[in-house]
Amino acid sequence: MPIFVEKKPDKLISEDGTRIDGRKPDELRPIEIKVGVLERADGSAYVKWGGNRILVAVYGPRAAHPRHQAIPHEALVRCRYDMAPFSPSTDRKKPGPDRRSIELSTVIEEALKPVIFKEMFGGTAIDIFVEVLRSDAGTRVAGITGASVALADAGIPIRGLVTGCSVGKVGDFIVLDPGHEEDMWGDGDMPVAFFMETGEITLLQADGQYTYDEFQRALKLAYNGCKQVYELQKRAIIEKYEKLKLEGETDE
Repeated sequence: MPIFVEKKPDKLISEDGTRIDGRKPDELRPIEIKVGVLERADGSAYVKWGGNRILVAVYGPRAAHPRHQAIPHEALVRCRYDMAPFSPSTDRKKPGPDRRSIELSTVIEEALKPVIFKEMFGGTAIDIFVEVLRSDAGTRVAGITGASVALADAGIPIRGLVTGCSVGKVGDFIVLDPGHEEDMWGDGDMPVAFFMETGEITLLQADGQYTYDEFQRALKLAYNGCKQVYELQKRAIIEKYEKLKLEGETDE
């Protein structure tokens, strides 16, 4: 199997803040969200975020199996994050779970748990499957964003939507939504997720070194990015039910 080695670009960002893909420091990559894309799932979503292509399916609440994992007083929330073998832009991934996919499964699961009314469904399981069809930096926050919408599509009672977005450090700049080259060759990466109704942080990780001022600016930039993504999440949900309403009126 060939090994792909990427060459570090001469410059990731110019002195005026223009990034390698032409974006400004505070600009997101193009994002599209579709809801209800899988007929046999209770809830589903498809997310295009930059070069990322992510499919999410939600099943439940349903009987928990194996039964010994069931929690009597609340639902068991389980997430499985997986990357298709053909999804990386460089080397081919081996099929099956690896250390990173297990870690990100837990990260996404913990980011979503605070908004789910688990206490309403004791003894059951809510299963969330996040399948990365193509990866291009930021798959965990895109997965969280899509999974939150899929939970809503499944009709599972939630306190509100969870929205994810990453920020990064490239030289002296704090940038929103790092792309592939920035993620690989930049100086820091900080994926963040918010429960948007209250501003509560449900995910915060950071690689790299940040001064106190840089950290505060990064957190503010992440929240502003999440506000934009949040509007796309709501729009995607509304569009599905507007379509269903139109189809119902047409059938009458």
